[in-house]
Amino acid sequence: MPDAATLGLFALAALALLLIPGPAVLFIVARSVEHGRRGGLVSVLGIHTGTLVHVAAAAVGLSAILVRSAALFTTVKLVGAAYLIALGVRRLVRPARSSEETTTSDSALRRVYWQGVVVNVLNPKTALFFFAFLPQFVHPERGHVGLQVLVLGATFVVLGAMSDSTYALLAGTIGVRIFRRPSAVLMRERMSGGVYVALGLATALGAHTPRRRAA
Repeated sequence: MPDAATLGLFALAALALLLIPGPAVLFIVARSVEHGRRGGLVSVLGIHTGTLVHVAAAAVGLSAILVRSAALFTTVKLVGAAYLIALGVRRLVRPARSSEETTTSDSALRRVYWQGVVVNVLNPKTALFFFAFLPQFVHPERGHVGLQVLVLGATFVVLGAMSDSTYALLAGTIGVRIFRRPSAVLMRERMSGGVYVALGLATALGAHTPRRRAA
């Protein structure tokens, strides 16, 4: 188990990283604007369910395999980018829906949750983060490495959920006030679609494929 000093230092470092908005935050903000605060919080839950998948993978060493395999890394990156772009294009071309349909539908909230899970599971940058960042706070002499990774990963998820929920509540509140008029619904759809397409392109172009180590 990590000691109190290591856990405290990790929490501070994680908070510093989490306070810088990244792709997950932009996804959450777009969902909050589209579906309100409730939808934003559901998207946070989905994103961090996906993060838990990466935590478990890091604990058993799968993140290391992903990061070291150029072909696998590229495949995951491109699949994730294609998924985001598909979400964006769908919003750019479909007719505007009513405010009630986008904010209160339980089926819409279920889609928001699972889209958040898929978006983060297919984000190789999250795997790269856990592979590069967590080991700096893991000390094999203090116990089982996998257990330490799980504790640190769970701490990161809790802190991330708290910070991302703040973005969701703020964006949801502002979005309801600005886009609650029927005439503004179409603009909201197009804006969220543009955000997803931009995130997909950034995912495809921004994450560098890891190089194989020389034998």
